[in-house]
Amino acid sequence: MSDLAKEKAARLLKKRASVSSLGSHDVRAKETIGKTKDSISTVSYIDEPGHHDDIPRPTVLMENSYQLTPARCFPVVTVKSILKDVLISYLQEEKYEAELCRQMTKTISEVVKARVKDLMIPRYKIIVVISIGQIRDQNMRMGSRCLWDAAHDTFSSHTFKNSSLFAVANVYAVYFE
Repeated sequence: MSDLAKEKAARLLKKRASVSSLGSHDVRAKETIGKTKDSISTVSYIDEPGHHDDIPRPTVLMENSYQLTPARCFPVVTVKSILKDVLISYLQEEKYEAELCRQMTKTISEVVKARVKDLMIPRYKIIVVISIGQIRDQNMRMGSRCLWDAAHDTFSSHTFKNSSLFAVANVYAVYFE
Protein backbone atom coordinates (compact mmCIF):
# COMPACT_ATOMS: atom_id res chain seq x y z
CA MET A 1 0.00 0.00 0.00
CA SER A 2 1.49 3.36 -0.99
CA ASP A 3 2.12 6.14 1.51
CA LEU A 4 -0.46 8.39 -0.17
CA ALA A 5 -3.14 5.70 0.10
CA LYS A 6 -2.23 5.12 3.77
CA GLU A 7 -2.56 8.83 4.52
CA LYS A 8 -5.97 9.07 2.84
CA ALA A 9 -7.22 5.98 4.66
CA ALA A 10 -5.93 7.31 7.98
CA ARG A 11 -7.71 10.65 7.39
CA LEU A 12 -10.95 8.84 6.59
CA LEU A 13 -10.70 6.72 9.72
CA LYS A 14 -9.94 9.76 11.88
CA LYS A 15 -13.00 11.55 10.45
CA ARG A 16 -15.16 8.58 11.38
CA ALA A 17 -13.57 8.37 14.85
CA SER A 18 -12.34 4.86 14.19
CA VAL A 19 -9.10 3.29 15.28
CA SER A 20 -6.77 2.87 12.35
CA SER A 21 -5.97 -0.69 11.41
CA LEU A 22 -3.18 0.32 9.06
CA GLY A 23 -0.45 0.07 11.71
CA SER A 24 -1.50 -3.44 12.71
CA HIS A 25 -1.55 -4.39 9.02
CA ASP A 26 2.09 -3.35 8.61
CA VAL A 27 3.11 -5.18 11.79
CA ARG A 28 1.20 -8.32 10.82
CA ALA A 29 2.78 -8.32 7.35
CA LYS A 30 6.25 -8.20 8.90
CA GLU A 31 5.44 -10.84 11.54
CA THR A 32 3.94 -13.34 9.12
CA ILE A 33 6.84 -13.65 6.72
CA GLY A 34 7.12 -17.36 6.11
CA LYS A 35 3.78 -18.06 7.83
CA THR A 36 0.31 -18.28 6.35
CA LYS A 37 -1.75 -15.15 6.88
CA ASP A 38 -4.95 -15.62 8.86
CA SER A 39 -6.58 -12.32 7.96
CA ILE A 40 -5.68 -8.87 6.80
CA SER A 41 -7.57 -5.74 7.78
CA THR A 42 -8.75 -3.67 4.88
CA VAL A 43 -10.50 -0.34 4.49
CA SER A 44 -13.61 -0.33 2.33
CA TYR A 45 -15.09 2.74 0.73
CA ILE A 46 -18.72 3.50 0.05
CA ASP A 47 -17.85 5.66 -2.95
CA GLU A 48 -14.65 5.90 -4.91
CA PRO A 49 -11.54 6.31 -2.73
CA GLY A 50 -10.63 9.88 -1.96
CA HIS A 51 -13.97 11.26 -3.20
CA HIS A 52 -14.86 12.83 0.15
CA ASP A 53 -11.33 14.08 0.89
CA ASP A 54 -11.32 16.54 -2.01
CA ILE A 55 -14.21 18.63 -0.70
CA PRO A 56 -13.39 20.48 2.53
CA ARG A 57 -16.40 20.89 4.80
CA PRO A 58 -16.77 23.73 7.27
CA THR A 59 -17.08 22.71 10.90
CA VAL A 60 -20.58 23.30 12.22
CA LEU A 61 -20.82 24.22 15.88
CA MET A 62 -24.20 23.58 17.44
CA GLU A 63 -25.32 24.18 20.97
CA ASN A 64 -26.87 21.43 23.04
CA SER A 65 -30.65 21.51 22.93
CA TYR A 66 -31.18 19.27 25.97
CA GLN A 67 -34.30 18.02 24.23
CA LEU A 68 -35.04 14.48 25.36
CA THR A 69 -38.38 14.01 23.60
CA PRO A 70 -39.37 14.78 20.01
CA ALA A 71 -41.15 18.06 19.28
CA ARG A 72 -43.65 16.13 17.17
CA CYS A 73 -44.33 12.44 16.77
CA PHE A 74 -43.33 10.47 13.73
CA PRO A 75 -46.29 10.37 11.27
CA VAL A 76 -46.80 6.61 10.89
CA VAL A 77 -49.98 6.93 8.79
CA THR A 78 -48.38 9.40 6.36
CA VAL A 79 -45.35 7.14 5.91
CA LYS A 80 -47.64 4.15 5.33
CA SER A 81 -49.38 6.05 2.52
CA ILE A 82 -45.95 6.91 1.04
CA LEU A 83 -45.02 3.22 1.13
CA LYS A 84 -48.31 2.27 -0.52
CA ASP A 85 -47.95 4.89 -3.30
CA VAL A 86 -44.34 3.99 -4.09
CA LEU A 87 -44.90 0.23 -4.11
CA ILE A 88 -47.96 0.52 -6.35
CA SER A 89 -46.29 2.93 -8.78
CA TYR A 90 -43.12 0.84 -9.15
CA LEU A 91 -44.48 -2.73 -8.96
CA GLN A 92 -48.07 -2.69 -10.26
CA GLU A 93 -47.29 -4.02 -13.75
CA GLU A 94 -43.97 -5.76 -13.04
CA LYS A 95 -43.31 -9.47 -13.45
CA TYR A 96 -40.83 -11.20 -11.16
CA GLU A 97 -37.30 -11.33 -12.53
CA ALA A 98 -34.52 -11.86 -10.00
CA GLU A 99 -32.09 -9.24 -11.33
CA LEU A 100 -34.80 -6.65 -11.94
CA CYS A 101 -36.20 -7.10 -8.43
CA ARG A 102 -32.73 -6.81 -6.95
CA GLN A 103 -32.34 -3.40 -8.57
CA MET A 104 -35.91 -2.40 -7.72
CA THR A 105 -35.33 -2.96 -4.00
CA LYS A 106 -32.47 -0.47 -4.11
CA THR A 107 -34.45 2.04 -6.15
CA ILE A 108 -37.60 1.78 -4.08
CA SER A 109 -35.71 2.09 -0.79
CA GLU A 110 -33.96 5.26 -2.01
CA VAL A 111 -37.26 6.77 -3.22
CA VAL A 112 -39.04 5.96 0.05
CA LYS A 113 -36.15 7.32 2.11
CA ALA A 114 -36.12 10.57 0.10
CA ARG A 115 -39.88 11.04 0.42
CA VAL A 116 -39.83 10.38 4.16
CA LYS A 117 -36.94 12.82 4.60
CA ASP A 118 -38.96 15.40 2.65
CA LEU A 119 -41.44 15.38 5.55
CA MET A 120 -38.68 17.19 7.50
CA ILE A 121 -39.17 15.41 10.81
CA PRO A 122 -36.19 16.47 12.94
CA ARG A 123 -34.02 14.17 15.05
CA TYR A 124 -35.19 10.84 13.63
CA LYS A 125 -32.90 8.33 11.95
CA ILE A 126 -34.68 6.63 9.06
CA ILE A 127 -34.05 3.00 8.07
CA VAL A 128 -35.81 1.57 5.01
CA VAL A 129 -35.96 -2.18 4.34
CA ILE A 130 -37.59 -3.51 1.17
CA SER A 131 -38.04 -7.22 0.37
CA ILE A 132 -39.34 -8.48 -2.97
CA GLY A 133 -40.04 -12.14 -3.72
CA GLN A 134 -41.68 -14.40 -6.25
CA ILE A 135 -45.15 -15.79 -5.70
CA ARG A 136 -45.26 -19.55 -6.14
CA ASP A 137 -46.79 -22.37 -4.14
CA GLN A 138 -44.99 -21.51 -0.91
CA ASN A 139 -45.58 -19.97 2.45
CA MET A 140 -43.32 -17.34 3.96
CA ARG A 141 -43.12 -15.60 7.30
CA MET A 142 -41.04 -12.53 8.00
CA GLY A 143 -40.20 -11.07 11.35
CA SER A 144 -38.02 -8.36 12.80
CA ARG A 145 -36.82 -7.41 16.25
CA CYS A 146 -35.50 -4.07 17.38
CA LEU A 147 -33.97 -2.80 20.58
CA TRP A 148 -35.30 0.69 21.03
CA ASP A 149 -37.22 3.14 23.16
CA ALA A 150 -40.86 2.18 22.73
CA ALA A 151 -42.06 5.64 23.78
CA HIS A 152 -40.35 7.49 20.91
CA ASP A 153 -39.17 5.00 18.28
CA THR A 154 -41.65 3.53 15.84
CA PHE A 155 -42.09 1.90 12.43
CA SER A 156 -44.43 1.82 9.46
CA SER A 157 -45.00 -1.18 7.21
CA HIS A 158 -46.89 -2.04 4.04
CA THR A 159 -47.21 -5.18 1.93
CA PHE A 160 -47.91 -5.33 -1.78
CA LYS A 161 -48.87 -8.25 -3.98
CA ASN A 162 -49.59 -8.73 -7.68
CA SER A 163 -49.88 -11.84 -9.87
CA SER A 164 -46.16 -12.74 -9.87
CA LEU A 165 -44.46 -11.00 -6.92
CA PHE A 166 -44.89 -9.73 -3.40
CA ALA A 167 -43.15 -6.87 -1.63
CA VAL A 168 -42.79 -5.97 2.03
CA ALA A 169 -41.66 -2.44 2.91
CA ASN A 170 -40.64 -1.36 6.41
CA VAL A 171 -39.58 2.09 7.56
CA TYR A 172 -38.03 2.28 11.03
CA ALA A 173 -37.84 5.67 12.75
CA VAL A 174 -35.39 5.85 15.64
CA TYR A 175 -35.33 9.02 17.73
CA PHE A 176 -31.84 10.51 17.99
CA GLU A 177 -31.28 12.46 21.20
